[in-house]
Amino acid sequence: MAGGGRAGGRFLGRRVRRRRPADPYPFYEELRKTPVARQPDGTYVVSTYREIVTLLHDPRVSSDPRKGPTAPAPAPEEGSSEGSAQPEAEPSIITCDPPEHDRDRRMMTPHFVGPPDAPGLISDLEPEIRRLVDGLLDRMRGKTRIDAVDEFAYPLPVTVICKVLGVPLEDEPRFHRWIETALDAWEYGPETASEEFRARLAGGNQAVQEFGRFTAELYDRYARQPGPGMLSAMVNEDGPEGRMPKGLLTSNALLLIFAGHETTVNLIAHSVLTLLRHPDALEKLRRRPELIVSGVEELLRFESSVQFWPTRSAVEDIDIAGTTIPKGAPIFLAYGSANRDPRQFTDPDELDLERRDNQHLGFGQGIHFCFGAPLARLEVQNAVGEFVRRVENPRLVEDPPPYRRNQIFRGPRHVLVDIDGIRD
Repeated sequence: MAGGGRAGGRFLGRRVRRRRPADPYPFYEELRKTPVARQPDGTYVVSTYREIVTLLHDPRVSSDPRKGPTAPAPAPEEGSSEGSAQPEAEPSIITCDPPEHDRDRRMMTPHFVGPPDAPGLISDLEPEIRRLVDGLLDRMRGKTRIDAVDEFAYPLPVTVICKVLGVPLEDEPRFHRWIETALDAWEYGPETASEEFRARLAGGNQAVQEFGRFTAELYDRYARQPGPGMLSAMVNEDGPEGRMPKGLLTSNALLLIFAGHETTVNLIAHSVLTLLRHPDALEKLRRRPELIVSGVEELLRFESSVQFWPTRSAVEDIDIAGTTIPKGAPIFLAYGSANRDPRQFTDPDELDLERRDNQHLGFGQGIHFCFGAPLARLEVQNAVGEFVRRVENPRLVEDPPPYRRNQIFRGPRHVLVDIDGIRD
């Protein structure tokens, strides 16, 4: 991980700081007036749906931050800052290009999604997910105020991803601390020149290094003694292309632990927050629980957990929307803006649980479509559906709630809710 001030600083600087993290959408509306906008530091910000989808399918766009000297800061799972002595880690599937990306994703998919002879690897988790959801709600009995983040949105996905990957749940406090520290340091804008930011950056780099050592230790542990879960299977089982080398596996394990719960936490929290802000939609979902599938897709569109992605760059000149993005230029894709683009979505600022043809970018698109999307959908459908069904008369205590500092993985730090009780 490195300091975010090297690219996109103006885009994510004073203009963004003038908006509230709780409501970036007026800023995005202004941004979409120039679909592809060059920033003073050479970054190209793409904010409209059609153009983002085009670039997501364009082989001239690289996801590897090592390509191009002006590429923006690496993703949190990658490794070192400028001047750090830590060697650069192997790229994960979100920070490499074909053919490496395609090979690595093929090697991982049977252990996560399920091979042809075991297609139910994720769907078979539903009874366990429902049990966990019910347990979290049962613990709220007798309370009149709950935190929908700390007591609900966070513990579910972290427990599930630990089970799927084979990460001991008792290790959760350690990697939770590392993730929070790293996210707090991964920032863009003029603040990155301050001493306060430099101190946070140093702490974030240290956290990433410790997290990397943790995933390497998991690899060694399962190499000595096989256990349950995806990581042990990948360490010990040969596929058609052999076993993934230790460096690649540990980088991707770090990615999956991070992404396997961080974005899902934000999605569950935002879903609860959004429904409480829209009581008609909440009541509609309570009366018609079959809308949970389309409803979660709409919530994914309405409040994007990943607001933009900063590790792409042009490997050739690209002409798009009347602008030429030159070879080597960093590209920021603003998913949060695209999901509110009125040229793609009718009444995009309205919450419509029955929205048709909802081809949102909540999980991205193209070859880097979210690896964990099937699991995230299953978790959120069960969590939000049961929250709506079982929580009696929920009311927001504070609106907007406090938000996390991180500008990429946008989510509320807490969502306090007053309730009348928990139904059976």
